[in-house]
Order: sequence, then structure tokens, then C-alpha cells
Amino acid sequence: MKELHEKAKHGAARRRFLRTGLAAGTASVTAGLLTGGLQLFGEDEGRHRGDESITRGDAALLRFAAAAEILETDFWQQYNELGGIQDDEVPGGTGNSVYTTHLQVLDGDFDQYIHDNTDDEITHFQFLNAYLESKGAAPANLEEFRTLPSSKASGAQQIGRLTNLMRLTLDTSWWTRYRSSANNPDLDPTFVFPQAVPGLFAGQFPAIPRSDADLSPEDHIQAIANTAGFHMPTIEQGGNSLYPAMAQRATSVEVLRILISIGPTETMHFQTWADKAGNAPALTDPTNGLVFPDLNSAPFGGEDFQTNLIMPEPCPFLSRKLPRVSIIRPTQTEGIARGVVSFLTSMGLFIGQSKRFFAHMRELAADADAARREI
Repeated sequence: MKELHEKAKHGAARRRFLRTGLAAGTASVTAGLLTGGLQLFGEDEGRHRGDESITRGDAALLRFAAAAEILETDFWQQYNELGGIQDDEVPGGTGNSVYTTHLQVLDGDFDQYIHDNTDDEITHFQFLNAYLESKGAAPANLEEFRTLPSSKASGAQQIGRLTNLMRLTLDTSWWTRYRSSANNPDLDPTFVFPQAVPGLFAGQFPAIPRSDADLSPEDHIQAIANTAGFHMPTIEQGGNSLYPAMAQRATSVEVLRILISIGPTETMHFQTWADKAGNAPALTDPTNGLVFPDLNSAPFGGEDFQTNLIMPEPCPFLSRKLPRVSIIRPTQTEGIARGVVSFLTSMGLFIGQSKRFFAHMRELAADADAARREI
């Protein structure tokens, strides 16, 4: 699995994704990854100085971002092992043809998108950790918490995981939040946006097959693929808000540059996956009763649910005295990191993790939330 991080480089498949998908719309962290390559900056541009320190707050912001990217890499790797493309860029696993076929019901290039999203997250945490070390700051390291079991389905590696994709509870209110022209959670923190898939918010459901027994009946494995289709944008809209919120607290212009450069890729991921989620076929899982509704038909329907409206609707921002504007929301900075930890925990992504893991994540989040721009 160490090879996964050593071979995260750009290739033809990635260029294809950037040309098509984005235009339209872990593996382990080892000490060896971060040694022998710390003079990565400055020689090309002549402006970065690896021996210049950064503030404690800026380091905390980047360390929390790196930890979040490590967690993302962990679950994206699980998706890639079963439903993506396994190659030198993203090795690991051997694929599961039944699961992959049902993901491709949402989009024929679904496996390619999974692969390239996984590759992106690998490069994000690698860069953030290497940058922290180049500044003499501690990197994010979650290795001791890699204790959760893998899927037993054919194609998955049997290694320790950080995240659990087999008991998810998904808040799909982002669907209507980004289609709302009247409400913004930054201005209306108590407003309840309707769920796109209410059933996903009411139980615990797998987004990957737990074993080969999940590969049938047909509507069951399609429901698992649909759950993955909604989990992916649910996760990415979180990063979509996290980076601009943290950027408002950064002191160093260079740290600000990092945050506002990585953040937009999360937005590209979100829009890509939001588009694919809209293709999830309406069905009822015969094994557990989970319902995926037709979002274009009654009692849904209308602009709040219309599946091809993937551009953020203009909404109020800063003040209702100002014109509405199409924006990322929310971007309020107060408690953003702790909010992310709570969001991921409520999702069920950490079911089975130790008390020490939760304490560690809360500490990282508290340090990031304590960061203040220094004048």
C-alpha cells in the first residue's frame, strides 16, 4: 500500500478527466514518504523559503486539512478497489465487476472519476504534510487508527482502514440547499433544508458491498451503488465549504494560496458527483426498504429537486440588503473544523473507531478553529 503514495503522478487518464468531466461540470502515511524530499519548493520559482516558519495557527489549519484528506483518501481507496480503475497511479484491489457495472448505471465513466478523485486526495495530503514538514511543523498522521475492517467482497484488499463505508447515514439536504434561492445556512442557521433521499438520513446503509452476498438481488446492489452516488457529493460539499472557511483565518499569504488552490478542486469534485447522483435510478431495496425517489416527479419535482440543476442557485449572502449571488455555502468560519468532525461522525464514517481516535480528531479540530489571522 505504500506504493499508492509513491506513485501518485499525473497521467493520460487524469488528463482525460480534466478535459471532459471537470470541464463540464489509504493507504498508509509513512515517515519515508516525507523524508528525502522536503526541498520540494523554491527551486522552481525561487520564492519559497523552506526554512521560513509559519504561525502555529496556520500549521493547525493545514494539519487539520491534511488529516481530512487522509480520511478522504482512505475511503476513496476503498471505492477504487471495488469500483474504480486499479493502475500505477492508484494501485490496490482488483475491482468488482458487478459493483462497477451498477455504478456505471449512474455514468459510464464512473470508474474513471473514482480513480481520478482518489488520485487527487492522495496528492492533497501528501503536499500538505510535506509543506508542513518543510516549515518545521508536525504533519498529520493517523496511522495508529487504521484498525477498521475491509469489505469482504471480491476485489477489496484485506487491510486496516480508517473509515467505514458499510453503515452510512447520509444528510442529503445539500441537494436542496444548493438549489434554494431564498435561504443560506450562514444567514439562516435554523432553516431545515429538505432531504433529497429521506431514507438515507433515517438508517444505516452500505455504499460498498460488504461481501459477495450483497451482489444480489439486482435492486439491492443498485441501491448500494446509488448510496455511493449520493455519499460522494455529500462528502465533497463538505470540503467545498471547509477550505474557503479556513482560508479566512490564514495569516501567511502562502498558506492562503494553498487553501484557495486546493479548495476549488473539492468544488469540482462536488459538482461532478452531484451531477452523477441525479442519475441514480428510482427503486426500493428489497432487503431493507430503502427508497430512492424519482427526484423529477411528485411529490418531489420543482427546482428544489430537479436533477439537471447542478449550478448553485443565487442566494442571499452577507446581508439580505445585497443582491442574491451564486456562492459556496456555508462559508462561516466559526467552529468549521469541529463541524466537519461532527458531520463525518454523524455520517457513520467512523463507526468502530476508538475513543482515542475521536479525541485526536477533536484536538486537531480545536487547534484549527483556534487559528486567527495575525496582522
